[in-house]
Amino acid sequence: MISIAIDGPSGAGKSTIARIAATKLGYIYVDTGALYRAIGLAVHRAKIDCLDEQALAQLLSVTQLSLVYREGVQRVLLNGEDVSEEIRLPEMSMAASQVSAIAAVREFLFDLQQNMARENNVVMDGRDIGTVVLPCANVKIFLTASPEDRASRRLDELLSKGMKAEYEQVLAEMIQRDYQDANREVAPLCQAPDAILLDTTGNELEQSVELVLKTIKDCGIE
Repeated sequence: MISIAIDGPSGAGKSTIARIAATKLGYIYVDTGALYRAIGLAVHRAKIDCLDEQALAQLLSVTQLSLVYREGVQRVLLNGEDVSEEIRLPEMSMAASQVSAIAAVREFLFDLQQNMARENNVVMDGRDIGTVVLPCANVKIFLTASPEDRASRRLDELLSKGMKAEYEQVLAEMIQRDYQDANREVAPLCQAPDAILLDTTGNELEQSVELVLKTIKDCGIE
């Protein structure tokens, strides 16, 4: 099986670009960020403190999480409920960052992610795919853009969904998320030594997709 790992900071366009690239390649797309957002949602609903290891372990023990594909679109099921829209709320971004720093959560999701790569050709995006989850991926890409560019893209995304948001707040949250992800003790965000750095600052979506597909092709993957 062939695996392509795409890592990078929040708002770099990983999910959208990886999903389109997977479709064009005929591969399965695995959005690991959605999985962490779903766990963040579960913690939020249960009103437990992430630092309460016993309560968190109990929650994970009764949590069922899966990715399904309906009409070619990936949906996230939390205990059988489709939470694909709810996990995209702004507050779930910070919740995902918080739970992703917890070893028990990463261990909970680790097997699910690896099993999907063992059974399918995949394009998998996240923050530690090339360094931890799929260290032997056929292609590793580290996708980034300036914080200002990423904040503008995220603002457009939120506004397009009818959500209220201000650029300065989105930018501040983006910078805070970057700091948390890069400085957490467990699997911090970093570029794998053998990953190819792609900066998409100023690019339109189509340009970024073509850049990623060309990079994959240049690595011998058709």
